Amino acid sequence: MSGAVSLLRDIFGFDDFRPGQQEVVDAVAAGENVLAIMPTGGGKSLCYQLPALVRDGVTVVISPLIALMRDQVRSLQEAGVAAGALTSGNTQEETEVVWEALEAGRLKLLYMAPERLAGSAALGMLRRANVRLIAVDEAHCVSQWGHDFRPDYLRIGALRRELDVPLAAFTATADAETRDEIVQKLFGDTAPRIFLRGFDRPNIHLAFAAKDRPRQQILAFAAARKGQSGIVYCGTRAKTEGLARALREEGHEALHYHGGMDAEARREAERRFQQEDGLIVVATVAFGMGIDKPDIRWVAHADLPKSIEAYYQEIGRAGRDGAPAETLTLFGPDDIRLRRSQIDEGLAPPERRAADHGRLNALLGLAEALECRRKSLLAYFDEHQVSCGRCDLCDTPAEVFDGTMAVRKALSAMLRTEEWFGAGHLIDILLGNETDKIRERGHGDLPTYGVGTEYDRRQWQAVFRQMMGHDLVRPDPERHGALRMTDTALPILRGEAQISLRQDSIRAAAGARRPAVKAMVREEDAPLLSALKAKRRALAEAGKVPAYVIFTDRTLIEMAETRPRDLDSMARISGVGAKKLESYGNMFLEVINGEVTQMHPNRRRLAGRAQGNLYDRLLQIQTDLARGSAGTDKPLSCSAAQLAKVAQLRDPDDAALQRLLGERRAERFGPAFLDVLKATG
Repeated sequence: MSGAVSLLRDIFGFDDFRPGQQEVVDAVAAGENVLAIMPTGGGKSLCYQLPALVRDGVTVVISPLIALMRDQVRSLQEAGVAAGALTSGNTQEETEVVWEALEAGRLKLLYMAPERLAGSAALGMLRRANVRLIAVDEAHCVSQWGHDFRPDYLRIGALRRELDVPLAAFTATADAETRDEIVQKLFGDTAPRIFLRGFDRPNIHLAFAAKDRPRQQILAFAAARKGQSGIVYCGTRAKTEGLARALREEGHEALHYHGGMDAEARREAERRFQQEDGLIVVATVAFGMGIDKPDIRWVAHADLPKSIEAYYQEIGRAGRDGAPAETLTLFGPDDIRLRRSQIDEGLAPPERRAADHGRLNALLGLAEALECRRKSLLAYFDEHQVSCGRCDLCDTPAEVFDGTMAVRKALSAMLRTEEWFGAGHLIDILLGNETDKIRERGHGDLPTYGVGTEYDRRQWQAVFRQMMGHDLVRPDPERHGALRMTDTALPILRGEAQISLRQDSIRAAAGARRPAVKAMVREEDAPLLSALKAKRRALAEAGKVPAYVIFTDRTLIEMAETRPRDLDSMARISGVGAKKLESYGNMFLEVINGEVTQMHPNRRRLAGRAQGNLYDRLLQIQTDLARGSAGTDKPLSCSAAQLAKVAQLRDPDDAALQRLLGERRAERFGPAFLDVLKATG
């Protein structure tokens, strides 16, 4: 796999693979059928892009996300890779360029949406295009149990059989049920090699909070991270617009995004978010899945997500560059009630509804966790060897208490009112409030009337919310959301089991806020980082590409901290591949050092490699011997291209040098060149 390692450095600008990448790359490049479950931001795309360059022919990448496909194609082209996409978002001219490159045999990666497989023309085109590998991104979309089912994915298995080529499938969130269905639908009788690379994203800080003036909670969270790119997910379109407006009024650059906007407005929002630093997008879940922006520093949920898979996919938009990122998820009883009713009122068969309730239970268990959230989250994906230190419960452990008596009082009130009422009326009974509804129904005579005065209304709301979180009670859609007990609650009601609740959730939330995240670089490096970002922004605008396609934040931070003096040291910066070094190296060195010593293009191609230093020594020898060893001969020199070829000789000897340099130059420089080559070989 020496070729893959070389391409990793020269094309993608990375010295080493991320943990778990190389094994997957080796298997895909060798033509094995592969299913890889890797965390969002774990480098899945490299695991099919790199093998595509190593293997002959075309690799077809099937993805449901037009924005992501266009993003990856731009980045690959910027790195010098022949890639194209056939999507509904293409102009006629863009599509013609892709077809022409396919016909000419120039294309290495072709991105397609699964919907394009519906037409017979696509299959004919793929047969002619010398396809040698199929890569499937977001492979959970093939599964009824996954959180984003796409029926068009069901055609991929037939395509693999028709073309008789290996298939590599990738996803970030797939529990055991989903994994089994992916294997069945995509691979059939051909069992793939499965790589389970863990789900942990240790750079992401996890935090949940009960809703308490939720708009102010989101505004405070954003204020502590002002100037950083972020996403706020909302449950409704109207809320995205209102919250985006509130953020702008607080001095943030913010815009909204939802499915009700026209296509041009959505594209403009995507473009701005990709290209501008520090922009906040307030969106429904229609946004974000296709955004590969590496330096999103935070994600907030103004409403509870649909499932634990959806939650993990959405927070996975943050911190894809590996740097620290923050999340906050707000939740309340209305969220839980809405999600339960959506499941119960859906058209799915009973076993699917039961599974969806189980998935929601896992998310609610995470929201109401009593200890480390990361352990709760990863346990859902059968990962148990977990260390954390990056969640709100590790920062400040939850205060818990024996909530058995409070829960039994609440369950008793439900039972004595025959499970016909919601939390609001039940709380009035527990507090002993004389409302019209209580008088009309005679509920003031119940044994549970007034037995809960140790808590106020808000605290009882927190008790009921935690009961929903522990799946002790659920809203009944046939009784207009009235709460009913689950089987899990019966042992507690009978006094056969106990339950702990969070004291800090019941106590009214204090006004303390998390401090702002620490600065990205040391104070003395901040001005340089700002200047590097300004140069990146100017280049991105001129090229009409997202800023991070030029260089990611992580790369600019390393430049600001290490301050490379020349192209050789610049080439050692993570994320600076050969193509980007040639295109942008001198421009960024000029920002760092004020002026740049120009380097011959042949020497520049060797920057950052051992052959570059060898070239410099050969050049010095040539200067010393330009008039011969005595200094009296006729001047003679080699071209820069000849010196570069000499520096890259694998088995240098007199004959090889004579072939490269010719007789006269080999006679003058050959012995000294050979001494250096053998000493460094």
